[in-house]
Amino acid sequence: MDKNSLDKFRQDIIFNETLCGQPLTFHTTWGLFSPREIDEGSKLLLQHLEVDKSANCLDLGCGYGALGLTIAKLANQGKTVLVDKDFIAVEYAKKNAELNRIDNVEVLLSNGFDHIQDRNFDLVVSNIPAKVGNELMTLFFSDAYTQMNKDGKIVVVTINGLRSYIKRTFSEIFGNYKKLKQGKNYTVSIAVKTE
Repeated sequence: MDKNSLDKFRQDIIFNETLCGQPLTFHTTWGLFSPREIDEGSKLLLQHLEVDKSANCLDLGCGYGALGLTIAKLANQGKTVLVDKDFIAVEYAKKNAELNRIDNVEVLLSNGFDHIQDRNFDLVVSNIPAKVGNELMTLFFSDAYTQMNKDGKIVVVTINGLRSYIKRTFSEIFGNYKKLKQGKNYTVSIAVKTE
């Protein structure tokens, strides 16, 4: 492999996308999830998401910021927090927030809710990779419940194979569950904190 090929791999991958009517530019790199385009699951979630302009939101496992930055533009009177346990993802989410001039966001390195325990949210979203395991997802959902405001919503997209687990776990933790959309490969699910 020659030096030019290696140098090309080190350069940012750059693409433009319009999500929920919001034009955005993303810089990504190899090793991050879906580095060349917005993935099918994230697009499906955004197509079935309602965001209040003044909502305080959380993107759990934000990657380079596709969900969180879109939501921040929609909830422009609120504050959106993006968290990821991968420091490279956090670096790129911060970079993308600056590039797109989105200033109502905060991007933090955190494994789930570990470093944001003093915050409360009206909306929590996540594109959850199946490989994180049910134990960690259960912790995420329990912590989300604790840190959500009354009438707050959690909306997640998962592969279809996790649909039953999400239904069961949302019902146990939140007392409710609704399937917003089931596509060919992914399901968007919602639960509401009612008390």
